[in-house]
Amino acid sequence: MATHDKILIVDFGSQVTQLIARRVREERVYSEIVPYQKAEAALAEMKPKGIILSGGPASVLAPGAPLPSASLYEAGIPILGICYGEQAMAHQLGGKVEAGHHGEFGRSEVQITAPCIMFDDVWAVGERYPVWMSHGDRVTVLPPGFRTVATSPNAPIAMIADDARKFYATQFHLEVVHTPHGAALLRNFVRKVAGCAGDWTIRAFKDEAIEKVRADVGNNKVICGLSGGVDSAVAAVLLHEAIGNQLTCVFVDHGLLRRGEAKRVMTLFRGSYNIPLVHVKARDRFVAGLAGVTDPEEKRKLIGKLFIDVFAEEAEKLGGAEYLAQGTLYPDVIESTSPIGGPSVTIKSHHNVGGLPERMHMKLVEPLRELFKDEARALGRELGLPDVFVGRHPFPGPGLAIRCIGEITEEKLEMLRYADEIYIEEIRRAGLYDDIWQAFAVILPVKTVGVMGDGRTYDHVVALRAVTSIDGMTADFYPFDMAFIGHVATRIINEVKGVNRVVYDITSKPPGTIEWE
Repeated sequence: MATHDKILIVDFGSQVTQLIARRVREERVYSEIVPYQKAEAALAEMKPKGIILSGGPASVLAPGAPLPSASLYEAGIPILGICYGEQAMAHQLGGKVEAGHHGEFGRSEVQITAPCIMFDDVWAVGERYPVWMSHGDRVTVLPPGFRTVATSPNAPIAMIADDARKFYATQFHLEVVHTPHGAALLRNFVRKVAGCAGDWTIRAFKDEAIEKVRADVGNNKVICGLSGGVDSAVAAVLLHEAIGNQLTCVFVDHGLLRRGEAKRVMTLFRGSYNIPLVHVKARDRFVAGLAGVTDPEEKRKLIGKLFIDVFAEEAEKLGGAEYLAQGTLYPDVIESTSPIGGPSVTIKSHHNVGGLPERMHMKLVEPLRELFKDEARALGRELGLPDVFVGRHPFPGPGLAIRCIGEITEEKLEMLRYADEIYIEEIRRAGLYDDIWQAFAVILPVKTVGVMGDGRTYDHVVALRAVTSIDGMTADFYPFDMAFIGHVATRIINEVKGVNRVVYDITSKPPGTIEWE
């Protein structure tokens, strides 16, 4: 990355820190996230043109609160603080932060009180604009050299500026889509304040990722877990371009797939690429191993262990493979654990992240680990993948195990497969598939009373889920016409034996996650 301008993002544990990197990348500027403890070393190594301090769950008033090194403020380069980042900046540079006031969580408004380079061609003095807030503490006294440029009802110092040092900070979150002009404000920081040229692209990422894989792997063999989804397909093609016949892909049919999925994946991949592909039939092994397991974390970790066992066995059959490659994306990582030592809170383990055993005989290669889904799709197109791969809805590695809530049985899996097939078929028939980020059915661990053919039934409930999203970090439910939902529900109840009730999930992310487990 030596030839590109860079922005250093210092992570204080916000669940949306990676969205900052995403917004920076949208400006074709390379960014890298480091935990606050490693920021000083990263500053020396990266030589960035700007620094962004993320939000976080802590209070700067708490003993041992995470704070950036003073050297960041002394480096002579522009800094932007966001939410906790503003409070840290104010606290460390001589201002005052207080608790005990009314917090702001969710939508709010800021009023622009003074001109600022961050507002150029975006916001006008005297006007009000919608923003997204998430704070309890607030800045009450400005540090020397700063001025207030925006206020909100519960944050009188909602945005501050020190033009001489090029230090700026906001109490609201610029990086989320709920702040409609946030990306434009970040653009002004990256381009106008930090002076970045904007020459980093997905093509550049591809070339550099290929070189990194070659350098890391050397002449060793690699096996790649191929699920047939976007992520693993993109990772496989990237790896093949990097190391050629050193790569073998392994497709594990774990019995938790959708109807016809194994045949579809094998046909599509073998028909499109000349990459060695091993089909492992492990249905009995996985389903038996999950018998009686109801806790979602236990499911994910057990599936992760079984995957690794299978991959290790296949590696041995190939005469030994030093590396295991996966299509892990950043949303997987940030929900499982902070991948770079930061203080992010674990939301759920992913089978290919938090579920991995601590000790493995193979090293991991995860070339997409810092990308979002849409960036992975763009990389896939750059690599020449057909849309049949690139345009697919996400499908979780643990498969239907996390859509079969509670105990997993063959009977429930078969009901779920059939209901899901009907649902997706109707979505495609209505021409809605490409408008939806992800759609799927879930079978619930409850039964309800119904009436069918003048007789009483006591059968299962299926929940339908469909969301829109850009990056998988936040999502809204898809607003189907109720006639469509009614039609799908009627088909499922009439055709799927053992189901007598269908519900539609209208929860956004947050507070929910996209998958149910």
